[in-house]
Amino acid sequence: MQPTGNLHIGNYLGALKNWVRIQHDYECIFCIVDLHAVTVYQDPAELRAKIIEIAALYLAAGIDPKDCAIMVQSAVPAHAELAWMLTCVTPIGWLERMTQFKAKSAKQESIGDGLLQYPVLMAADILLYQAGIVPVGEDQAQHLELTRDIAQRFNSLYSDTFVVPGTSLPTVGARVMGLDDPTQKMSKSATGLNHAVALLDPPDKIRKTIMRATTDSSPAVDFDTAGPGVLNLLSIYQAFSGEPDGAMKAKFTGLRYGDLKKQVAEMVIAYLEPFQQRYREITADPAYLAAILRDGAERVAPIANSTVATVKQRMGLYT
Repeated sequence: MQPTGNLHIGNYLGALKNWVRIQHDYECIFCIVDLHAVTVYQDPAELRAKIIEIAALYLAAGIDPKDCAIMVQSAVPAHAELAWMLTCVTPIGWLERMTQFKAKSAKQESIGDGLLQYPVLMAADILLYQAGIVPVGEDQAQHLELTRDIAQRFNSLYSDTFVVPGTSLPTVGARVMGLDDPTQKMSKSATGLNHAVALLDPPDKIRKTIMRATTDSSPAVDFDTAGPGVLNLLSIYQAFSGEPDGAMKAKFTGLRYGDLKKQVAEMVIAYLEPFQQRYREITADPAYLAAILRDGAERVAPIANSTVATVKQRMGLYT
């Protein structure tokens, strides 16, 4: 995840909760991608603070640093080194057709080259560790496919070097939509005041945001005709509560929207309370956090450096 914006319940339900679930089934590396963040300007002090915040949120969610590596991308220089070598074998046309590049570049008068090269750095993040599986959602499927294309192109030019990561991904979590616009996925970069519930929001703010969520013109919950806003609220409640479909229908059919929102808000608040308490305990010990990030980088660096050495040798670079 990028250390920008505020991690919200969509990030948690869509990715982080799933990472916690699968962490003991694989040899996992969880990276805080600060090099990706600086493809657009970031205030330096705020970026450093967000790196620490994301690390603490990983831990508060239940990522176990004894079994997994939690590390910061820029702490392992091999990420940037491999990205350059992969850039040199990646046709520019592949990058210009990337959906996220088109969408982001259309919103800016001037764009840096880093935005275009962003997917190559992502490919380096994956290929550097010879990853077999990347637990991302549908919105990152194009980037993963590009990673496969880059790996295959390199392998065809310089002989088999990279594991080509599988496109069969572990089951991902709930897809949470924006509370102000339930037709758009909840996003850290959205600017609307009532768009998202951040993981560190206090209870009063959570209630206010959810009570202002967009619904539809019907007066009460009808599962057969519910619009996207109502379905989003029901999905959030079910994702946090774990209640089956039958129990959800029995509980909410015919419930007025104001009461639905109140129940969703209280469920989210109750779920996040222990999460936020763990976060406060973790951040109270900065030395502990620093040690975990340092240990994570030290654990993965030998893998990364070995891959870079192999790539340089295959390309004929001086070593």
